[in-house]
Amino acid sequence: MPLAEPHDDHLPQEDPVARDGAVSDPHTSDDPADSGANPTIEPEPTLPEPVRQRIVALTAAVLPSLPADEVPVPLRRVAKFAPNRRARLGAPAIAAQLTADPLFRQRVTARVLADAGDLGAAVVEGTAPAAADPVEVAALAYLVRPRGWRELIDASGAAVRAEADSAVVAELVREAEQRATRAEHDRAVARVEADKLRDELARVREELGQLREESRQLARTLRETQARERKASELLATERGRAARASADVDAELRRARARLAEAEAAAGVARASAKEARSVDDARLWLLLETIGQAAVGLRRELALDPVDKLPADFVADAFAEQPGSAPAGPAARARDTDDPARLDQLLALPRAHLVVDGYNVTKRGFGEMSLEQQRKRLITGLGGIAAQTGDEVTVVFDGAERMHGLPPAPRGVRVLFSRKGETADELIRRLVRAEPAGRPVVVVSSDREVADGVRRHGAYPLGADSLLRRLARS
Repeated sequence: MPLAEPHDDHLPQEDPVARDGAVSDPHTSDDPADSGANPTIEPEPTLPEPVRQRIVALTAAVLPSLPADEVPVPLRRVAKFAPNRRARLGAPAIAAQLTADPLFRQRVTARVLADAGDLGAAVVEGTAPAAADPVEVAALAYLVRPRGWRELIDASGAAVRAEADSAVVAELVREAEQRATRAEHDRAVARVEADKLRDELARVREELGQLREESRQLARTLRETQARERKASELLATERGRAARASADVDAELRRARARLAEAEAAAGVARASAKEARSVDDARLWLLLETIGQAAVGLRRELALDPVDKLPADFVADAFAEQPGSAPAGPAARARDTDDPARLDQLLALPRAHLVVDGYNVTKRGFGEMSLEQQRKRLITGLGGIAAQTGDEVTVVFDGAERMHGLPPAPRGVRVLFSRKGETADELIRRLVRAEPAGRPVVVVSSDREVADGVRRHGAYPLGADSLLRRLARS
């Protein structure tokens, strides 16, 4: 392709030998008869792409070696590019300057010829060595432009095209060989696949025969199953008839049972009426007995001149529990109950004027021993306050201690908190509390200590294990 449109014959010519050794344009000396006359304008030749690229590469290589004032303004920035970018990015500008500026082309030609050696000299003479690269010859011919330079470019173009055609033919041959190789490989693969398909067909035929045999067996099994199903349907119809008859019998029996139930309910109503009348008579007798006992108790209190008291027996023990116990048991041991049933606690607390005595640390260490002693006491006393509020019973909790603990929260209403003094244990204090109660009053002692349980049982109290109270507190 042409580097640019204008031809250098329209531009003023320099001396054949430039000031820096550049070769003058050969067109000015191709024909002596053209001196002083306008030569015929000839268009730039169409350059093969390899030739054009080689011309640009030669020019880009010599750009940095030219003085700055000899480099055209459009190419001064290109001359500063890196070598690998100069020919690639500056190709359009270089081609335009080579076509439009003969002086610049002569200066480039001088540098290129200095590096070309014998090949450059041969091109200047208008000849091309047979062994020379046609692209290199065409590029030098375009720059030097000796006599017959267009023919050299055409010959080089033909050689380049021939090489390209040869390369294309070689590529086609190589592709044909590759296709032939692939075709042979595909044929081999096809033969292998055909063998596999034949084996698969034989296997499928064998499986088909097996499936046919299985189908015949399934058909025979289906016929047998259908025959059994018909027999089962007949049996089902027979059983349904029997079931219908049995259902009718059951309905009749149910009607008879309902009639008997109605008769029994009528008889029960009569019995309930009779029992209610009898209970009314018993209630009247019981009321009269209780009224007589109450009047007798009032008369006895008036006869004995007994005044109301502000203290309970346990209060006297609390006031003087430091004294040494020496008195005998106040009541017989017949009122003690040997039981550790946790459900018994609720029954005992339901008795009138019951007194609950709790071995404090024995319960807390068994139920929540991971807490500090202060937290154990607080938790137990709070729970006992709930029981006292629910039942209205008297509640006393006893702790071991030489003196009263500091920081103890106020006891809830209905709960008495006692600490044993120095030289006395909580077990002894509990036994004194039990002995102080009058005979006949229910006293419940909660402790898992067997010695405590045995001691209070002898004095008529009801000993229960600590677990019964813990479960009662958890339920609350």
